[in-house]
Amino acid sequence: MKKTQSKAFANLICSLFLLAFEVWTYIETTGFRIHKRAHVQPATFPQIMITGMFIFTVILFVQSLLKVTRGMNEFDPDNEMSASINPFTHKGVAAAFFVIILCILYTYLFDRLGYVLVSACISIIIMWLIGKRNFVMMILVSFLVPLIMWFIFYKLLTVNIPMGMLQPLRDFVDKL
Repeated sequence: MKKTQSKAFANLICSLFLLAFEVWTYIETTGFRIHKRAHVQPATFPQIMITGMFIFTVILFVQSLLKVTRGMNEFDPDNEMSASINPFTHKGVAAAFFVIILCILYTYLFDRLGYVLVSACISIIIMWLIGKRNFVMMILVSFLVPLIMWFIFYKLLTVNIPMGMLQPLRDFVDKL
């Protein structure tokens, strides 16, 4: 088997993409607005998480680079042939790409339709993807969980979350 078909080589390539993504996201967080009186800035937590990811990705990169360049023991799990990520031959990869598209769609529709409706629709689709077929339970969970989460964030934590078409519900809750 060629080195370029091993899991170590796949890890090497993946770590390069991750490093580029992490550098880009860190640079993006530097543009967050700074609040003068706040001790913890909006960019603090994302920067801490990205730095942690960066450290572990560098470790993966170095390990993979050493394995690919120096060679591996025949019993090393990274010496096995890497799995295909072809969405046409692997159903799990196709489902993962579909969920990524759903996440992009979620962010696009979030302000337009509101948190509760978009979360409910996406939840139903993902439940269907993972094999749930009890429609009553799917609908109840998909609508009640985002609704309860919205109520907790809106009333208890005073975080304003877009409601979209359900704005009358927010107005009703405000009157309570």
